[in-house]
Amino acid sequence: MNSSMMKIGKTIVLGIALMTGFAANAGNEDRVGSAGASQLLINPWARSSAMGGAGIAQINGLEATFTNIAGLAFTDKTQIKFNYSNWMGNAGIGMNSAGIAQRISESDVISVSVQSLNFGEIPITTVANPEGNIGFFAPRSNIFNVGYARSFSSSIYGGINLKVISESISNLKSTGIAIDAGIRYVTGEQDQIKFGIALKNVGPTMSYKGDGLAQQVEFTETGIIATLEQRSGTFEMPSLLAIGGSYDFIFNETNKLNLGLGFTANSFSSDQFRLGLDYGMTTEKMAFNLRGGFVYEKNLFSAENRSSALIGPSAGFSVDALVGESKNALGIEYAARFAGVFGVIHTIGATISLK
Repeated sequence: MNSSMMKIGKTIVLGIALMTGFAANAGNEDRVGSAGASQLLINPWARSSAMGGAGIAQINGLEATFTNIAGLAFTDKTQIKFNYSNWMGNAGIGMNSAGIAQRISESDVISVSVQSLNFGEIPITTVANPEGNIGFFAPRSNIFNVGYARSFSSSIYGGINLKVISESISNLKSTGIAIDAGIRYVTGEQDQIKFGIALKNVGPTMSYKGDGLAQQVEFTETGIIATLEQRSGTFEMPSLLAIGGSYDFIFNETNKLNLGLGFTANSFSSDQFRLGLDYGMTTEKMAFNLRGGFVYEKNLFSAENRSSALIGPSAGFSVDALVGESKNALGIEYAARFAGVFGVIHTIGATISLK
């Protein structure tokens, strides 16, 4: 057995082991809402969001740091992205995302990206001042990512992504770390068949610390004032296992349609099935992509019983201008996700891809 076949065998065995070990906790409806750091479940990028997150085996470049880090290995040379989302539609929460992916050798690619949630200013209230009028505070939630991906052969790709999570309000803060890992297998005469597995948000528990857990009390008999400090409970990461496949219907040199299928086994909510389509048309000076997706979950049509707002349809497009002799891509992208009672989540952004 040659080395390539051994690698393929190890890939399949690893995937089966991950699925078997994860099945015991996946899709547990009784655990809905018991995890923390739920911002780790937000896809900050427009192109993959438009496909309903079904690009587990298909999304390449910097966007793959969310769907499946193995796709980072398909970065040509340098890619820079900026995206913005009005998170949860009319909730008044803004999500800014930016990152860069850089090929450092023929086989290796690294990336750095950050996502930041802006909740606006909230009035400060206390027991003594329940009406506020004593100032404002601005909650923050940030994710800092460092990714690495490698092509082990012409068929097998893998990667790992380290996340640092930070959450804070006026007097409390929590910091944690998590790891994503993913693999992709590519086959077919034109590399049109792809399979991917990603294990995401695996890390130690988090907890809050700060002055908000301390409270001054006065003992009436002695008049002594003491500070009592409460203990913060710990919370787990929203870990999940994503499995997907895709097939490229190549009509000719300038037109193709990608079909993506995905399954997400969630530790703290219902399992999800994903379907995505990406039609691409390329000319000498421009590349245009039209995307759509659908996410199915148990109780999809019951707003009271479903465990996620991010299910149902999604859609979007991207337009890239191909400039220079190397056909570097300067593009804009848009995605719409329909979040039920929260309205429509719009994600817009720009991408620069250098070859």
